[in-house]
Amino acid sequence: MGRKILLDKINVPGIKTYEVYRREGGYASVEKALKKMTPDEVVEEVKTSGLRGRGGAGFPAGMKWSFIDKKSGNPRHLVCNADESEPGTFKDRYLMEYIPHLLIEGMITSSYALGANLSYIYIRGEYMWVYKILERAIAEAKAAGWLGKNILGSGYDLELYVQIGAGAYICGEETALIESLEGKRGNPRLKPPFPAVKGLWQNPTVVNNVETIASVPWIINNSGADYAGIGIGRSTGTKLISASGNIKNPGVYEIELGVSVFEFMNSDEYCGGMELNDRPLKALVPGGSSVPILPANLIYKTAAGEDRLMTYESLSDGGFATGSMLGSGGFIVYDDRACIVRNTWNFARFYHHESCGQCTPCREGTGWLEKVLHRIENGHGREEDIELLWSIQSKIEGNTICPLGDAASWPVAAAIRHFKDEFEYHIRFPEKVKNRDHFVNEPFEKVKHLIAKQTV
Repeated sequence: MGRKILLDKINVPGIKTYEVYRREGGYASVEKALKKMTPDEVVEEVKTSGLRGRGGAGFPAGMKWSFIDKKSGNPRHLVCNADESEPGTFKDRYLMEYIPHLLIEGMITSSYALGANLSYIYIRGEYMWVYKILERAIAEAKAAGWLGKNILGSGYDLELYVQIGAGAYICGEETALIESLEGKRGNPRLKPPFPAVKGLWQNPTVVNNVETIASVPWIINNSGADYAGIGIGRSTGTKLISASGNIKNPGVYEIELGVSVFEFMNSDEYCGGMELNDRPLKALVPGGSSVPILPANLIYKTAAGEDRLMTYESLSDGGFATGSMLGSGGFIVYDDRACIVRNTWNFARFYHHESCGQCTPCREGTGWLEKVLHRIENGHGREEDIELLWSIQSKIEGNTICPLGDAASWPVAAAIRHFKDEFEYHIRFPEKVKNRDHFVNEPFEKVKHLIAKQTV
């Protein structure tokens, strides 16, 4: 049984309420930080911990905090990115819904470290019931003296608000989130300047993910060194994983970074193995819809033959040719009934819909990806379409202001790289494809021989 940092108290009856959360040791990190530590000492503990951003990018949180501009004298802000919108990811919602005071405590301690007196939680519009839970938790914390003026007699003031977004995936990008928070259209900003210098209302701002901020109380209560002692290498601490797809036990799991993908997939403590025992593993998306898909032969072992681990480094081993990314931890498992072309088209539809349209390669390219994939999936594909898809995605990647363009291109590139024969099958046997249940009745491994008989 792995160590639990974030979900340790999740099943305590009444943990949503302030009384129970406080009785279980809640807000101890605020007391310790405000009474015994300077803001810089809190930052140093987080740096020592090696905590990396849990929203997908994996940038060291303490280092990000240290970049905030303290020389200008302008007000500083901490913004929590609760706009959880990556398909396949639902772990932040779980934290906010079942143990909201953990996030509130993390916001207070982190805001103190940054010298922020006005902080925000930006939550996606579809999470209205979670918004109400957070509002209630903030009211309880304020009534108990943890928010407002002169907290614990320390002289530190903090106001915390929850702002509802409108359900735009683009607002998960930190500068688009800031634009939306200011009441403007959620378009990403050109950088530099970075938010740490000019963010919310042109003031120094740090934007961190829910899970990142919720990890701070444990680090302060114990120590950065203790947190760094969990995990492996630069992948320190624990990570929440949203597991879904063709597995026996879908749900949210907290793992110690470094557990093998095989153990996470097959242990009864976690996913419990494949949903149907007679259906073999075909593919895995380990970090949410924006990361490259891995075929079965690269899921448990790296290209070098080493065990694939649930870490930032191991999952990306070999680059995109043989690896993927831990990302936001959206762990999606496919058995041999899955149609990779249909799945890739579905992802492409999402990214085309969610593109803000600011950058031409993304605005036009995502539309073409969706159109060509739709054509192939519906039995009207052409032999040149595979090369066309490769060309389109290559012209999007790296040519946009924000990473949405990359998020749209990577799944397409990986699907072609690892499952090109499946695309060829769709193009050469359109009548079988139009049947719609072709991969359920004829798992792809059983029909590959048909492609070999055809000439390109």
